[in-house]
Amino acid sequence: MEQIIQQFFNVEIMIKALPLVIKGLGITLLICAVVIPMGAIGGLFAAIGSLSPNRAVRWLSIGFVDLFRAIPPLVLLIFIYAGLPFAGLSLSPFVAVTIGFFLNNSAYFAEIFRAGLLSVPRGQTEAARSTGLSQAQTLTYVTLPQATRNVLPDLLSNVVEVVKLTSLASVVSLGEMLHAAGLVRSLTYNASPLILAAGIYLLLLWPLVRVIARFERRIAS
Repeated sequence: MEQIIQQFFNVEIMIKALPLVIKGLGITLLICAVVIPMGAIGGLFAAIGSLSPNRAVRWLSIGFVDLFRAIPPLVLLIFIYAGLPFAGLSLSPFVAVTIGFFLNNSAYFAEIFRAGLLSVPRGQTEAARSTGLSQAQTLTYVTLPQATRNVLPDLLSNVVEVVKLTSLASVVSLGEMLHAAGLVRSLTYNASPLILAAGIYLLLLWPLVRVIARFERRIAS
């Protein structure tokens, strides 16, 4: 038991690792602050495109969503960071992570928004158009607010997934939280920094998970 505590819950090593892990947390939060809004906006446009009466726009949007939902995010990230240089395009780790996560998360946000848009009764749209609102105004003021409310738990769940997804950035040596914890682990030959990082992830995401559960109960009632 003592050996397990020393190997996984060594408080002294955790304290020494904390400044570097907190610095990595800052990078993690920066990735989230960039990728989540970009993914949501990209996903919204893809969702609208997938419902477009224009066949070319519709199939282009559907193809985008299917492609980037099917490709594993780790494979996509490695391709962007390590594959594109063979085509003469070298990107920094942060830019590669941002692009890869944007493409992946836009596809998932698109499916969520698409479900939300389809959940709004068609009569709402027709009624709004009959009052003189344009198609863009109807989408902005009538359809989209209702659609977002209907799928809010799913949107928040995807945000949780994005935060967890940032741990993949360590494979391109971007100094986010898992990379920082792994660096200390390699220097100390001790897994306690990884437990510290896992605890910080838990503190970040557990409140959001409870909020999602509350919204789900409220919608179900």
